[in-house]
Amino acid sequence: MFLTYKNINVHFEVKGNGSAVVLIHGFLENLTMWNAISENLAKRFKVISIDLLGHGKTENHGYIHTMKDQAETVKEVLNSLKLRKYVLIGHSMGGYVALSFASLYPKNVKGICLLNSTALPDTGAKKINRDRAIKAVKQNAKTFIKIAIPMLFTEENRTVFKKEIAEITAEALKMSPQGIIAALEGMKIRKDHTNLYKTGSFPIQMIASKQDPALDYTSLINQTKNTKVDVVELPDGHMSYIENKTQVISTLYKFVNACF
Repeated sequence: MFLTYKNINVHFEVKGNGSAVVLIHGFLENLTMWNAISENLAKRFKVISIDLLGHGKTENHGYIHTMKDQAETVKEVLNSLKLRKYVLIGHSMGGYVALSFASLYPKNVKGICLLNSTALPDTGAKKINRDRAIKAVKQNAKTFIKIAIPMLFTEENRTVFKKEIAEITAEALKMSPQGIIAALEGMKIRKDHTNLYKTGSFPIQMIASKQDPALDYTSLINQTKNTKVDVVELPDGHMSYIENKTQVISTLYKFVNACF
């Protein structure tokens, strides 16, 4: 399905019936990453998967796609479906978008799950790495993608999930360099949303992986101390929806069910 928003086409899918669950993919991903999870959740819920700006079949909106821009795009899709309350599940960058969404539209949120994501903004060192990534994309976007995606898995799992890595890479290679850069620029300037851990009026769950190469595990645990965030720990890498698929599906189903 497509929606026209600010003169661009926004792509999304809807499966199932019932209370609404919104699935928000990460950087270099698209809504196809959720296929196994959406099929499972759609047995009981209405599941909305959305291609973010510059990803999948959704077009680019500008040179920078801020997390606020992404959140407003998600809201437009949900408004078009006449949905008022929903649980948001975001993987990596999708978690940043979910948090931005919750800060903008708290009354619409029934719960948030951060799947391999963080509420903290980029550190100075991380911002430097974003700039390096932007430079690499400008030089050769295909090479950047082919190097970046395997590095999100644990070293062992790069062999175990070779087929899945090839599939994710093939999808990412469809992206324009502009879309990749716009996301990197947007993530680089995102806000600190750790205040939601204490002030949010909805349940928050964090699924964190002990060997996540993209996020510091200790930082993830520390930011949730003395908050109401429910932390679920997994053993492998950043791509837990593949590396720990069964556990992730079970955890998400229980969380969504509890929110409603």
